[in-house]
Amino acid sequence: MTPIRYGILLFDDVEVLDAFGPFEVFSVAARLSPTDVAGAVLVSAYPEWSTITARGGLRVQTDVSIADAPHLDVLLVPGGVTDRVEHDDAVVSWIAARSSAPVVASVCTGAFLLAAAGVVTDHRVTTHWEDQAELARRFPDLTVLTEPRWVHDRGVYTSAGISAGIDLALHLVSLVDDALALRVARQMDYHWQKVHAVD
Repeated sequence: MTPIRYGILLFDDVEVLDAFGPFEVFSVAARLSPTDVAGAVLVSAYPEWSTITARGGLRVQTDVSIADAPHLDVLLVPGGVTDRVEHDDAVVSWIAARSSAPVVASVCTGAFLLAAAGVVTDHRVTTHWEDQAELARRFPDLTVLTEPRWVHDRGVYTSAGISAGIDLALHLVSLVDDALALRVARQMDYHWQKVHAVD
């Protein structure tokens, strides 16, 4: 079996834990089971840039850009301040095109990017508690759930805010190997919360 490759889309003002909580999960999984998990590729949303500045001023060197990203088995779109990238046709088109990946997921306000790209249309979804009403207002065909840590509907996963992305990322690893996901949570000293909604 070819190891699973995870891709995390990065953009300016991305929420640090939205992106790097899952990154830690995927990188620990790759360390513990390199034959099953290849780890995560950091994909810049900007074709001409290799460095992004996350919220709080953290500067991050990406691996590739949307112009040269490799095949991804899992595409994860984190949240943060998404206004600019929601209106960037190149980014939205790239998300739409890459939604053919076997698994597509978002963390927090990354759900707005999936909606802008037409990846979620009339799906059940969730996002950060502060943004649930706005997501429902802007995309009224979505059913925005308020209780689960993460939601799965028709091949697309969305999670609630920030730390909930770690719970979702552990679940995505469990799709490869449930025992591996448990080992990753233990290695991270993380209490895995499995409150979710699945269709």
